[in-house]
Amino acid sequence: MKINIRLVLVLIIFALGVSVQAKKKKKKVTIDTITVFGNCGMCKTRIEAALDAKGVKSAEWNIQTKKLVVAYVPAKISLEEIKALVTAAGHDTETKKAEDAVYKTLPGCCLFRENPNTHTD
Repeated sequence: MKINIRLVLVLIIFALGVSVQAKKKKKKVTIDTITVFGNCGMCKTRIEAALDAKGVKSAEWNIQTKKLVVAYVPAKISLEEIKALVTAAGHDTETKKAEDAVYKTLPGCCLFRENPNTHTD
């Protein structure tokens, strides 16, 4: 049986290339839960939209529990940067407060500091 050396080399190089590409595509995703204050469906939309950012894979805020579950790639965005995006949208987290000027621009039903849990739709 005659083995074609060129063919073997091409197959080895191809296999190594595929292996390297597969490793490059794998990104470590972290899932964290943080408390984010808000009152309603508009708050939910605003909080989740604020996290439409590079490195954030998903964000789901629960109106009743005030918990935000966020999946993200730490190599691209940090948890502190995620909290900064939330506060920039006018919502407080358990460790970071939104600027008063931004908070005061929220609709009346979303003013969670003065009227917590005004409604839950």
